[in-house]
Amino acid sequence: MALFSILLALTLVSQTGAFDLGQSTRCVPIPHQLIVCHDVGYSEMRLPNLLGHSSLEGEVVPRSEDWRSLLQTGCHPQAQAFLCSLIAPVCLDTFIQPCRSLCVAVRDSCAPVLACHGHSWPEALDCNRFPAQEDMCLTPLPKHIGSFPKDFPQPACQSCPPVEEMPSLKTVMDALCLNDFAVKAKLFRHRLPSADPELEVEGKVEFIERGPLLPYSTTQLLQQWLLLNLRCAHAMVRPGRAQLYLLTGRARADGTVSITHLFPWLKKDMHIVTAARKWKQHKC
Repeated sequence: MALFSILLALTLVSQTGAFDLGQSTRCVPIPHQLIVCHDVGYSEMRLPNLLGHSSLEGEVVPRSEDWRSLLQTGCHPQAQAFLCSLIAPVCLDTFIQPCRSLCVAVRDSCAPVLACHGHSWPEALDCNRFPAQEDMCLTPLPKHIGSFPKDFPQPACQSCPPVEEMPSLKTVMDALCLNDFAVKAKLFRHRLPSADPELEVEGKVEFIERGPLLPYSTTQLLQQWLLLNLRCAHAMVRPGRAQLYLLTGRARADGTVSITHLFPWLKKDMHIVTAARKWKQHKC
């Protein structure tokens, strides 16, 4: 599936703005195929939905898939709640729209992910169309809930770092010296679409140089980097395969981290093994 291609191809724009909250709707079970809205806390949705989609098989389910890659990046803790309030609104006596403040919070966190792939926030989700009063709409969580500390590292949107196979010992040692952190990680890419993210960090991440990284969050950080920089990640791992890498990177002034070098950790490549072993005693 081309990342966000259908999502941003004006499939929602004409219908969303014209949706009439007073029109007749019906309650239907949330279909199993509507994967992005699993575990939302209710089992029935209104149809047509708040995007104007009236057919489950023809519109709701296929168009919901356009959001999956965005949600898997974890760009905002309430992104799923926001999107599913539009895609699969809960079946109550009246529509419960997302509040404007929730839309703004999700947009401000998730729009940079879209921008990383060359797209802007869809006009169909203009936050001004949602109610400003927070008495009968879905409100954002308090800022201290579901948020990270300010110094929590976040992945950077960046150009693709070089993948260097069979590097010399000097190349690896120079990369270790010139960067803030280095980790050994196995990356896995699913062969077919599923409810799981397309790319995952498999197993435990091993620190060669920890630097600014936090032990309990590095796996998630690397996975978010893969999903944010999906074009780069696709070049790193073939579908259905796993690949072990030595990754080096730097902390940026804005609190994000970027990957600078990718060295495939191959069994026959003794230079990477030697560099990792010598690093603790090495003086740059």
